[in-house]
Amino acid sequence: MNVVGPELYKLTCSPTEYEVECQHGHRKFSGHANTKQPKLYVVSVDNRPIYVGLSRRLMRERFWTGWNSTGKRGYHGYKFRHKITSADLAVWTCLDRIDPKARDMEAIEAEVVFNVRAKTEQWPESQTEIHFQQSTPIHRKIAAEISGHFGL
Repeated sequence: MNVVGPELYKLTCSPTEYEVECQHGHRKFSGHANTKQPKLYVVSVDNRPIYVGLSRRLMRERFWTGWNSTGKRGYHGYKFRHKITSADLAVWTCLDRIDPKARDMEAIEAEVVFNVRAKTEQWPESQTEIHFQQSTPIHRKIAAEISGHFGL
């Protein structure tokens, strides 16, 4: 699997709006975050993951939905937007085209969340959903590398 990243962002937010700043100082998503390739992203505060997500959409579209959902269709948006005013955002992208439903990235997402639980004895505090897929040694290796970014 060809997973690249992380692309790093600073996130400032309120319950109703957010801004990002990329690692190059631009106030927008850049690089692979602007593709429809599967992406795993981690929102962290003080290097502690509070949310692990997956998206096949552009990150700006995914975040717009996370900030503007009201529960009308069952999704209430990001839980953390009501709890924080700033965070770090790290995005990893799978460049392979062999997994259009992102099952490989779902397996990695679940393994990263499990690693947070195993190391901290708690699930990420704003995690509301995980997509479980059977993992392989390569999924667990990539998840360990991502988790290592947070000292896990």
